[in-house]
Amino acid sequence: MSEPGKDFQPRRTAAAPPVVERMGLTWLIAAAIATIVLWQIPGGDYILYPFSILATWFHEMGHGLMALLLGGRFHQLQIFSNGSGVASYSISQALWPIGPALVAAAGPMGPPLAGAGLILASRSFNVASLSLKILGGVLLFSTLLWVRSWFGLLAIPLLGIIILGISLKAPQWMQGFAIQFLGVQACISVYHQLDYLFSYSAGPLGLSDTGQMQKYLLLPYWFWGGLMAIASLVILAQSLRIAYRTD
Repeated sequence: MSEPGKDFQPRRTAAAPPVVERMGLTWLIAAAIATIVLWQIPGGDYILYPFSILATWFHEMGHGLMALLLGGRFHQLQIFSNGSGVASYSISQALWPIGPALVAAAGPMGPPLAGAGLILASRSFNVASLSLKILGGVLLFSTLLWVRSWFGLLAIPLLGIIILGISLKAPQWMQGFAIQFLGVQACISVYHQLDYLFSYSAGPLGLSDTGQMQKYLLLPYWFWGGLMAIASLVILAQSLRIAYRTD
């Protein structure tokens, strides 16, 4: 058997590199299931603390970046030590009701789409390594532009530095696994607070994301919550299928 990483080289064919195949699709799926389950039990956020914080960052960045794409403003992002977060943004009233609904949906659904891109990047070492650098850089860049909570100012750049360090110093097989694992975490971040996904209100903050979608798109919040939960799993399954296909 060859040494791990020696044969993880870019390919122009559709087949996944051998090292990517050896990373173990079963382990990635098991990690995803374990993460989802742990997030639903008391104390689960703290068992998976770094990934809980990363899930919150993915979610809130989805809101803010969608507001920017719609021509609005992304004012600030706050992430707290308990794993919660808030994105402050504004968009033109001319975009109502579709605009606010899209921004609400981008919190749960933006990360799975980005995660699918990270998983697919693992098919080439050069692309995987570049994607790690981009993700680490975006974490640092977001800290400078938008993060405004003291905890976020400590945690987000630390995560960014760790990911950049992996992209610069880790062996090729580890970089390939890291990009896939982070992609899986992004895809399942919608399950970080499953009760929130299926709630109409968000306490003193007002409406939940699905509650806002009900407000602007009329269909009930539980419909949107179920749709996004299923869509996230489909996106994850399809991206892993493509990344691991051998034809």
